[in-house]
Amino acid sequence: MSTQSDHRSLTEFSDLAEFTAADGTELGPTDWLLVDQARIDQFAHATDDHQWIHVDPERAANGPYGSTIAHGLMTLSTTIEVEGSDKPAAVIESVVRYVA
Repeated sequence: MSTQSDHRSLTEFSDLAEFTAADGTELGPTDWLLVDQARIDQFAHATDDHQWIHVDPERAANGPYGSTIAHGLMTLSTTIEVEGSDKPAAVIESVVRYVA
């Protein structure tokens, strides 16, 4: 299956099939990462993505999720924070395609 690499016990998968087979397996929890409106707004500013679903709490309250949501790319970018922690993290080397 996977291998444990460096001192952080990073879990690595050799291919997508191995990664998929690990579905439901706890790899080790990471520390909590606070994703509040200030962080979402900062990401919106950095990426120039100011869609109401992300940055307008009043309008988003009446939207499909009942509140604002984090950007998909913001969620993906948090893997850097997780990978850099001292907890195990799952990583697969593959192409990630983001379709809007």
